[in-house]
Amino acid sequence: MKAKHNYYILMLAVVFFTITGCKKILNQPITGQYTNADYFTNDANTILAVNAAYTSLTFTDASSNAIWVLGDVASDDAIKGGSAGDQSDFQLVNDFNINPSNSAVEAVWKRYFQGVFTCNVVTDGLSGNTQGISDTVKKQSLAQVKFLRAYYYFVLTTCYGNIPIHLKVETPTEAQKPVSPQAAIYAQIEKDCTEAAAGLPTSWKGADLGRVTKGAALALLAKTYLFEQKWALAASTAQAVDNLGIYTLLPVFSDNFSAATKNNSEGVFSVQHKSGLTPFQGNNLNVWFAPRSINGYGFFYPTQSLVNNFEKSAGGVDDPRLDYTMARAGHPYFDSPFDPTWTTTGYLSKKDCQPLSEIPVTIKGDGDLNYQAIRFAEVLLIEAEALNESGNSSGALAPLNRVRKRARESYLFDKTLTGYGTVPAGLLPDITTTDQSQLRDIIRKERRSELALEFHRFFDIIRYGSAYANSALSDVPLFNYNANKFFPIPQSERDSNPKLGL
Repeated sequence: MKAKHNYYILMLAVVFFTITGCKKILNQPITGQYTNADYFTNDANTILAVNAAYTSLTFTDASSNAIWVLGDVASDDAIKGGSAGDQSDFQLVNDFNINPSNSAVEAVWKRYFQGVFTCNVVTDGLSGNTQGISDTVKKQSLAQVKFLRAYYYFVLTTCYGNIPIHLKVETPTEAQKPVSPQAAIYAQIEKDCTEAAAGLPTSWKGADLGRVTKGAALALLAKTYLFEQKWALAASTAQAVDNLGIYTLLPVFSDNFSAATKNNSEGVFSVQHKSGLTPFQGNNLNVWFAPRSINGYGFFYPTQSLVNNFEKSAGGVDDPRLDYTMARAGHPYFDSPFDPTWTTTGYLSKKDCQPLSEIPVTIKGDGDLNYQAIRFAEVLLIEAEALNESGNSSGALAPLNRVRKRARESYLFDKTLTGYGTVPAGLLPDITTTDQSQLRDIIRKERRSELALEFHRFFDIIRYGSAYANSALSDVPLFNYNANKFFPIPQSERDSNPKLGL
């Protein structure tokens, strides 16, 4: 059975492109079956297996990677959108009328545990006799998949709480095991991130651009510590990312979400997409989030609550991140006039969408944008939050104000902004208060604006605690913090794993 599982996923490793821009596919047929002993025998095969471990990250099918539903549609930042009967299970998430058979709940579980499985194929394959594999490839391969496994488990435990831990390729019988407490999941994530950081380079070049790096491993570790409320470790690990000296905030916020400027100095961990390739590697969110009038599906509408979170200056000038993040009346939707009838909330998401000049209606579902899983701006906000919560509120001001400074100074670099060349008076001023409670609210508000519609919001709402969550989701009658802080383990897992202990 183990050989059968290995054969299946290693076939995927050969069939899929590398996720980092390779534009050729292997056209040689595979015959026979492979086990670890006769597959992991050279660098080329090992790299192919590692490449397969990246595929679960992608948004080549927005319905099978429905983290946008669990991360934002479940929150106060977005609603499902679309027609009333289209993707009704996504609306049930929106309403917190969620059962274990919900398709979004099933999709995320299957997608990210498939990612865990592909990582375990590599760790198993590199645990035996690997004399045909160079030391560098072995070291870097193990480090990459340990980071990826940590990332998959981070998503899974923030979504589902206590879950089973699988650290090797298992037979169906071995895979039947009880859930482990979330603390154990976090401990495994910490271990994988620490080992990954030790084996990863700070950057990659050429065809390897887009692979995970030491900075990505440290950033995920810092975020894990933050979710565990290990404040001192979260702050020091975030500072370690900064101390690498390779990440900066882009002068113009919107360049984080432009195909022309992807894989930039702010992207700590970016999920790679490329249009026009076979097999398909495009960003399918582009069609899901675009309005129907230009061949989109019309999902994922930002809320008025999110709009209200963005600051205004005393003179009424909006935080420029508002219009970088969403389209609204009086402002264009990229290179198309905005039509208020496109959306029931009055707003459309822009971060995962592209103008028609880049992706025309004929290939609307084949977008070019990367998904920014972790940006340097988030690392700075992790540092600020952790310092404030650990009692060093004065120390929290510097990283927080770096994020605010970049946002307001978009006016100095973006010629499309009205008033370009001068920062509007009083817009996003530096924060000076060192009152811990006040600063906590400011940092939470800043994080919401900076990371809006990047699929993080619901998990922040939950980790802030019941009082915050009940206030944020007060307009959702069925929401109950204790019942809904985690999504239900899917029915498919309940059926196949009687040892869950639920």
